[in-house]
Amino acid sequence: MTENQNKTKLSRHQFLGIAWFGALATLVGEFFAGLLVFIQPNLEGGFGGIVRAGKVEEFLPGSVNLVQAGRFYLVRNGEGGFIAYWQRCTHLGCSVPYEEEQAAFRCPCHGSVFDEHTGEVTGGPAPRPMDIFPIEITDGEVFVDTGNPQERSAFSDDQIAYG
Repeated sequence: MTENQNKTKLSRHQFLGIAWFGALATLVGEFFAGLLVFIQPNLEGGFGGIVRAGKVEEFLPGSVNLVQAGRFYLVRNGEGGFIAYWQRCTHLGCSVPYEEEQAAFRCPCHGSVFDEHTGEVTGGPAPRPMDIFPIEITDGEVFVDTGNPQERSAFSDDQIAYG
């Protein structure tokens, strides 16, 4: 064997070093690719973006409907207007279920109670009414922007969307 052939061959030590470096680089690359997918905002179809709630006629006047994909309740009042309440308590952020028998939203964590029509606090420690999401009604369909929650201090008629 000549001296030039010896220089081009990899030793076992060099081969293992390259293999370990390649495996580590692949692992780090996969981690950052997964992290990027995780932190990238979902701009359409799920919470944190625009959620299609359904067609206007699917929601009866006076109804309260949970839209699971958007984590909100879509309430249609007797006059046909809509308001979207975030399913989150304004006290400590617990998920608030709607109790049809009492016609109210009741937080199971600390007992805050919110009115079904206005979202205002009727009992418990919550400091303000339920947060709402902007609604847009286009071509007979209801769209809710869950990426833009709005804190409020009271209910007002301009929070109702008609379409």
